[in-house]
Amino acid sequence: MNRNTSTILIVDDDAANRETLLSILEPEEYLLETAENGWQAIERAKALQPDVILLDVMMPGMDGFQVCRSIREHDQLAEVPILFLTALDDHQSMLNGINAGGDDFITKPFDRHELRARLRTITRLNRFRKLLEERKKLEEAHRDLLNAYDQTIEGWSRALDLRDKETEGHSRRVTQLTLELAKAAGLQGEALTHIRRGALLHDIGKLGVPDAVLLKPASLDDEEWELMRHHPQMAYDMLYPIEYLRPAIEIPYCHHEKWDGTGYPRRLKGEEIPLSARLFAVVDVWDALTSERPYRPAWSPEKALAHIREQAGKHFDPQVVELFLKIMG
Repeated sequence: MNRNTSTILIVDDDAANRETLLSILEPEEYLLETAENGWQAIERAKALQPDVILLDVMMPGMDGFQVCRSIREHDQLAEVPILFLTALDDHQSMLNGINAGGDDFITKPFDRHELRARLRTITRLNRFRKLLEERKKLEEAHRDLLNAYDQTIEGWSRALDLRDKETEGHSRRVTQLTLELAKAAGLQGEALTHIRRGALLHDIGKLGVPDAVLLKPASLDDEEWELMRHHPQMAYDMLYPIEYLRPAIEIPYCHHEKWDGTGYPRRLKGEEIPLSARLFAVVDVWDALTSERPYRPAWSPEKALAHIREQAGKHFDPQVVELFLKIMG
């Protein structure tokens, strides 16, 4: 059976009518199921989840209109197309059928070619509707997954800030300002998503730096500095195996590179440094200089901006500095 084969539920209390419908529709390669009364129809519809229901109107006990209303009360069956098969052809009966939730009428005695044509159209439209619903569900699941990813990243970022009380709130601040700078640079869409993730995780490599070094209140010696300078490489090693974070690696890996080639870990120079890392580097230094530290007071905005301006062409990309000064002005 083709996986795209539509299931048709035929509901009629007359065995001869059911046999006639089966003989008409069997050449169409539908999966055909039957029910003899209203109660059976409801139970079979819930079990089968058919693509179309062909429903007789005049049945004893529960007529077709009542069956239709009952089926429409079930969320999983609410969108299943229902075609009434009826000898009633008056206007009021059609209104009753529409009010009950029916989609179409085929008047007995029906033309077999018309019936087949109507069903082909309805099953094709219903299949298209289901594909759209499945796509929507997949998109929603994808969004939920991305939200879960981003919440995890934010949790990692908060954990990093909490480890070092001196920089608490730093990741959130630099992320917001880097995004503002990136938008001013003309970046948009997915590029901003990767920048946001990279900015939040810019110091994740410091998880590999011992507390004795990371939290040392005095100046670091040469060996300790060498260990500290290794944290971008550790960030790369941690993040690269996570496929969806690979495009966000640029900032954690390259934000300590310098425009003049004197940075680390790879001594990249000029535009060898990814743009996202060049943008972030300016913001990172700005936030560090204007934040209180136990070993020094926060710099004034004017002093910090003067330092950034002086480092254009040395530490920083001159064009990025110009853009940063513009948005900070």
